[in-house]
Amino acid sequence: MRRFEGKTIVVTGSGREKGLGQAILQRFADEGANCVVSDQSITAEAEDVAEELRSRGAKVAAIACDVSQADQCRALVDQAVAQFGAIDVMVNNAGIGFMMQPLLEVDPADWDKVIAVNLSGAFYCTQAAGKAMVAAGRGGRIINIASQAAKSAFPHVPAYVSSKHGMVGLSRASAVELGQHGITVNAVCPNHVTTGLGAKQNEYFSKLLGFDSVEAYLDNMKAKNPMGRPGLGSDTAAACAWLASDEAFYVTGEALNVSGGEEMH
Repeated sequence: MRRFEGKTIVVTGSGREKGLGQAILQRFADEGANCVVSDQSITAEAEDVAEELRSRGAKVAAIACDVSQADQCRALVDQAVAQFGAIDVMVNNAGIGFMMQPLLEVDPADWDKVIAVNLSGAFYCTQAAGKAMVAAGRGGRIINIASQAAKSAFPHVPAYVSSKHGMVGLSRASAVELGQHGITVNAVCPNHVTTGLGAKQNEYFSKLLGFDSVEAYLDNMKAKNPMGRPGLGSDTAAACAWLASDEAFYVTGEALNVSGGEEMH
């Protein structure tokens, strides 16, 4: 299918190989979209992500953006519009969650950094993309990559859990105001995916929970999941592609679990 032929997608935090951002862009590239790779800085790794997307036939731009800075989020959107004419899909994927400490030991500076990137960054990009979409007058899709932590609490990551819960609220508040412009806003809530960040979490939580090894921790994760495995980047990418499609036009303000049944409410 080429559902996104001629459309443009921007994915923040997409400059790392084997990350969720790359998986999302790969899915959209395969369906014809112009792709904007964005990360805090455009490193050689980010350029490799962009080049791999070009090998799939996509038109690609790589644009640096520290999402914790509102002016850089506006610049990201402006540059994407300048290069491709419009933004049709904004995916707020940038996030940090490697600051793992007990609640009573969390440094306020670490709390501020996680909220600034995960939640404020999603707000700044939503606002900037929303303005561009309204100005273009052809609707759009904004998708926030939340987490299973947007619905369930986990120990030693209070800022991360709080920021992801906040992304669901941001999605709902944005959906209420942007619906009149034909813009939908939804969150995707994947369970654990072993990206670079996921690998650090594996190491930390396997020790915290008393497992002999990371492999034993992952085996336990598989055993408790109805589908028998942790999440893959392609699972999240597929959910994003559906939410961005015409078929999901009447779906907005939702927080979609993509967890193999692990997260049920």
